[in-house]
Amino acid sequence: MYKEQFPSKLLQDAVEAIGSLPGVGKKSALRLALHLLRQEPESVHHFTSAINQLRDNVRYCRVCRMISDGEVCSICSDSTRDMRTICVVENVRDVMSIEATGQYRGVYHVLGGIISPIAGVGPSDLTIGALVERLKGFEEPSSVEVIFALSGDVEGETTAFYIYRQIAAIGVKVSSLARGLGFGDDLEYADSLTLGRSLINRQPFKV
Repeated sequence: MYKEQFPSKLLQDAVEAIGSLPGVGKKSALRLALHLLRQEPESVHHFTSAINQLRDNVRYCRVCRMISDGEVCSICSDSTRDMRTICVVENVRDVMSIEATGQYRGVYHVLGGIISPIAGVGPSDLTIGALVERLKGFEEPSSVEVIFALSGDVEGETTAFYIYRQIAAIGVKVSSLARGLGFGDDLEYADSLTLGRSLINRQPFKV
C-alpha cells in the first residue's frame, strides 16, 4: 500500500502501527483504523489507555513467572492452592487453558518458551534455573510433584528431558500429562475436557 493512497499521514501511521501486530494484514489494519475513527473519543482513549497500562505496568510473578498485577500472582497467593504440585508450562496461554478446565488446584511455573535450537532458544533463555532454585527451597522435596505440561512435539519433549535431568537429584516426583493429547498438540488448542482428563490421569515421567 503506497503512501499516496492515504488521505492522511495520521491514518497511515495508525494503519502501519496496527499492521505490525501478528496476523494483521494491511487491509485488516485499515479496516480497524477506520473503525476506531468512527468510535466515540472516550472509547478509543479507554482502548489505548488499556494497552499502555498493559505494556507499562504488567509484572511477572516472582514465584512462578506468570503475568501479574503485583509482585505475586493471584494463583501463587491463593492459600487454597496446593503449593507442592507445580505444573510446568511453556507460556501464559497454557496456564489460562489449564485453569479453564477447573480440574487443577496446584500452582504453576512458566518457562517463557521451550528449547529450540532452530529458533535460537536455549536453556539459559528460559526460567529453568529459577524452577530448580524454587524446588530446592522445599524442606521435603519428596512430597513435591512437578507436572510437565509441555507440547508433545520434539522440542517439548527435549525441554522436558532437559529439565528432568536438572531436577532429578532434588528428589521431587515428576510426572507428565496423559497422552489424551496427540503428538505435537499444543495445550492452547486442546479442548478443556481432554486437557482436564490428561491432568487427572497424568503419568510418571519416563526418560
